[in-house]
Amino acid sequence: MTGTIVTHEPLIRLGTSVAVLLTMMLWEFAAPRRPQHYHRAQRWPHNLLLVALDSAAVRLLVPLGAVGAALVSGERGWGLFNLLRLPSWLEIVLAVLVLDLVIYFQHRLFHAVPWLWRLHRVHHADLEFDVTTGVRFHPLEILLSMGIKLVAVVFLGAPALAVLIFEVLLNVTSLFNHGNVRLPKWLDRRLRLLVVTPEMHRVHHSIIRREIDSNFGFNLPWWDRLLGTYRPQPREGHETMTIGIEQFRTRRDLWLDRMLIQPLRGPAGSYPINRDGEDKQ
Repeated sequence: MTGTIVTHEPLIRLGTSVAVLLTMMLWEFAAPRRPQHYHRAQRWPHNLLLVALDSAAVRLLVPLGAVGAALVSGERGWGLFNLLRLPSWLEIVLAVLVLDLVIYFQHRLFHAVPWLWRLHRVHHADLEFDVTTGVRFHPLEILLSMGIKLVAVVFLGAPALAVLIFEVLLNVTSLFNHGNVRLPKWLDRRLRLLVVTPEMHRVHHSIIRREIDSNFGFNLPWWDRLLGTYRPQPREGHETMTIGIEQFRTRRDLWLDRMLIQPLRGPAGSYPINRDGEDKQ
């Protein structure tokens, strides 16, 4: 089983991500939630090139990956679960839940520390909100995120299967909850009890600071509700709200080269949580 996971892990992740990406793209064409003012041809090539660069950086610099770290931990008896010896199914469930909570706190951290926000704002500076926004992250943020996941996996002694499930879920839900797709209100209300929906996560991409500091979850919606960061709807409404941040609002800022150097451009701004800035009303 472990050998199969190692051998097929890249293919499993790539296959599921491509399938969901294409599905969401077709859904956006068929039933868009918001009109787009910036054409896909202006954004999609650059966003997709960025995720290709991210993937290459991770494979080159962290070839072991989170699943590989889980296998090493299991072989050497490292981590909490290797000490507790819980039933396998319970270890998998707990590992997925804890890793998702780690990503929630990581997301809040990248909003709180100004130099981390400089990296993360590449994601928020997209001027539209659609499925490709879900893969628009600076390579340095992706590498830091991988480092955090590696530490969490080793500390937990998480099973390799649980890590693979978590990684696939994280990729798939990031594509889903960034989709510019229309869901019936009744379906959205029910879905957001179990998973972060596009209607829920879109609030987080508002230009309004109070809204950008909410709905940090990528996969499970429960942490926002339990920890006081849940906001159900944007103040200006989904169709008329402004997406992005104040600093980077030109078409040229959507290009790959500008995204790569964006962390070095200008001040961190007022968006980091622990900074004074615009009124959070």
